[in-house]
Amino acid sequence: MTPAHPSQNLRRAREYLAAIEAGARGATRRLDDLLAAAERGRQVLSAQHYDELNAIAESDRVALELQWTGTLAVPIGSIPVGGTMRACFAMFLQYRDGLIARQHNYDCFEPW
Repeated sequence: MTPAHPSQNLRRAREYLAAIEAGARGATRRLDDLLAAAERGRQVLSAQHYDELNAIAESDRVALELQWTGTLAVPIGSIPVGGTMRACFAMFLQYRDGLIARQHNYDCFEPW
């Protein structure tokens, strides 16, 4: 199969983040574990959003610098229900046959 153009991989990375914001979850797990993790996420966050600060795509790799915000459905630390949790992310994606084959994140959460 012909490798996807780097701009296609970047477009897919942006679609992936939009799907996560909308509540989709992705992981390699058994169905029971996956459903339980999705439910836990819905109980903690009422909404989440990614702002893209920087992005670069080359060959089969995409690197993103992101600002994440999550609106809490439950209190966490000093943040009340309805409060906002924030983090800076560096996300590195590697594609194979047009699909994400590997993902590495480096997260830095604001104090809570």
